[in-house]
Amino acid sequence: MADIFVLRSIISKLKKMRVTLIADSGATKCEWCLLVDGKKKKTIITDGLSPYFLTAAQIKALLEQHLLPKIKNFPPKNIFFYGTGLANPANAKVINTVLKSLFGKANIEINNDLDAAARALCGKQKGIACILGTGANAGYYNGKKIAKNSPGLGYVLGDEGSGAYLGKKVVQYYLYQTFDEELMARFNKRFNTSKDEILNNVYKQPLANRYLASYAIFLSENRGHYMIENIIEDGLNDFFFTHLYKFKESWKLPINFVGSVAHGFKDVLKDLCNTYELELGKVLKAPMEGLITYHK
Repeated sequence: MADIFVLRSIISKLKKMRVTLIADSGATKCEWCLLVDGKKKKTIITDGLSPYFLTAAQIKALLEQHLLPKIKNFPPKNIFFYGTGLANPANAKVINTVLKSLFGKANIEINNDLDAAARALCGKQKGIACILGTGANAGYYNGKKIAKNSPGLGYVLGDEGSGAYLGKKVVQYYLYQTFDEELMARFNKRFNTSKDEILNNVYKQPLANRYLASYAIFLSENRGHYMIENIIEDGLNDFFFTHLYKFKESWKLPINFVGSVAHGFKDVLKDLCNTYELELGKVLKAPMEGLITYHK
């Protein structure tokens, strides 16, 4: 009898708790944060959940294996999912359907990764929100929503300044033997790969964007060499010219960035903003802490 009373007490407490699950999914990884009564309870990392690269069945299987066991005692009442490619209604529907099948009683809100960046960087203030991670994106945020967005074309046609874009340049310099002898030797020691292996991964294997982005680390590890600095500056300048130039608001509001590339090359972003007479705002490695603040 006592055990039943304790169980009922636990169930009653769970029902009263405000459990919120926030997800920030890039192309490479997805960070999940569980909030209980507004306080961070735990963080879970899974692979990125992009409907461009994974089917609904694959996404569901991934969550069943890597997410559900870690939050089984805290069923979320509200889920805020932010992810790459979710400006596309068809992709957003895939994520919503999967989450509904796993968390049928929860309130679910699906947004794209640029919304996450804007809310994390700007809160409820106006600003330019930019993503420079595995992929790239930019938009004008009016304090409530993304009012203008430079079209995202993905890593094949666009993503200027992203990890995939910069990594592709590294691979090109290697395969074309544009690197000098010193950098060629460093590349071979660092990656121990071949032309055939690279081409196979790019053209025949899934998730080529992640594969190319993995080579961007060569840039951060070899700062100071003029060829490395040229690749970084040219790649980020392409982002400024292709995307930020599209918004007249860029010259009136802070330019904010989130993502591993932005965080790693903050000095270059600062120099480019000075060159173009723009105001550099916040630069965050990841948006989660800002999203926690926003959703509190």
